[in-house]
Parts: sequence; C-alpha cells; structure tokens
Amino acid sequence: MIPISPGRSRRATLAGAVCALVVAGTALTGCSEDPNEGTNGVGRLPADQIQTKARKAAGSVGTVRLHGSVQTSGRTYTLDMRLKEQGGIGSVSTEGETFRLLRVGQELYLKADAAFWGKGGDGDGDSKAADKLASKYVKVPKGDPSYTKFIGFTDKNVLLGGLLTLHGKLSTDGHHEQGGVRTVRVTGDDGAGGTLDVSLEGKPYPLRLVRAGEAGTLTFSSWGADFPLEKPAKDDTLDYGKQLPAS
Repeated sequence: MIPISPGRSRRATLAGAVCALVVAGTALTGCSEDPNEGTNGVGRLPADQIQTKARKAAGSVGTVRLHGSVQTSGRTYTLDMRLKEQGGIGSVSTEGETFRLLRVGQELYLKADAAFWGKGGDGDGDSKAADKLASKYVKVPKGDPSYTKFIGFTDKNVLLGGLLTLHGKLSTDGHHEQGGVRTVRVTGDDGAGGTLDVSLEGKPYPLRLVRAGEAGTLTFSSWGADFPLEKPAKDDTLDYGKQLPAS
C-alpha cells in the first residue's frame, strides 16, 4: 500500500511513487508533478483569462495596499498608498521630495514640510506661505491643478483600472513567487508590454506588476484588509482657499 499524504490527491501520490522507480538504471522521464496541484487553478487557464480573473478579483474587494514606482508625464513617483472605495491615504515621493496624500470622499488633502512648499519660491511671500502650510493637511481646492494631478493616486478604481492592463499579445511565463505566495506570470509581448504576477493561492489577486516601457513596478498586498480613513483633525487642517503655490 502507498500511504496518501494529507492535502495531496491519490493521483499525485501515485505519480510521485512511479517517478521514484528506476528501470534499467535510468529514471523514468516526464514524471514531474502538476505545478497547479493545490492551487486556485488559474495557472491552467489561457493568459487572457488569467488577466481577466485578476482584474475581477481586484474589483471584488474594497481595499488594497500598493507600493512601488510609476512614471507619468515625464516624472517618476514612488507610491505607498492604502486605498478603499471612500478614498485613500499614503505617501508619494518625487524628485527628492516626499508628501502625504489623504482623500476622504471628494476632499483631497496634501501634507508636506516647508521645504516642499517653498521649492521654487523667489521671495519672502513664498517663504511665509511655505511656513504656514508646513506640516498641515492642506485642503486642495478642486480647481487647483494639483487636485486633478494627484486625486488619481487615491482612487482605487481609477488607479487599478489604468494599471492592470498588459499590452500586446498575452502569454504565460511560468510559475513564480511573490512574498512567499505562489504566482503565475502573464506577459504582454513577451514582457515588452508588461508583466503581471497573479496569486495561485486563494483569490487570484494581482501581486506584482511591471509596467510596459519601463514605466514602473508596483506590488499589491493587503487585499480586503480594512483600515481607518477619516478627515484630519481641525487643528491639523488648513483650508488654503485658493490655488496652491506653484511648487
């Protein structure tokens, strides 16, 4: 009798036993176990269906954390954001400067130090404005260019909808691992159109994205893990009331 190990099917156990046999001093070939055994099964699907399932899984839960870099409008941004349907919170770095973004509903806040606000300033007025804005959650007016520019970094649906699409002909590129989780990798145009690692454990969530054209790499985690999101305290908030400084 061949004992059946917990969590493994009889078929997989028998296959392993057969592969251990040696005939005429030569091990039998073609006896590797199924790499999708014990997974959610998406690794067996065509590449386009894997991408579709990953996008659906991402849209099926309300929260996610993403961190990494994206390039847009000729500038590289390093993100560490937690997102949910009602908004998002986290940090953004670009060109040596770091600031925090917070969105609750349609209200967007930006928090940074005086050096950030004063960058590019050319007078005492700029310096005074920078000191006033420093270390406060500054409410960004909806008519300010910064509102349109940064609100997308806090919008789960907009951000993921634009990111989780590979370009060109899709194909699979084997099984991999991200953060200790088994994944199947999908590529567009053999990697030139981006790559996406999709979880083989539990729901087929996207776990890592390499964007086409070397436009950044992002990892995704904490799918479905809730986090607190509320407006900043009144004494920690400043409503600038007009267009923010050009910096």
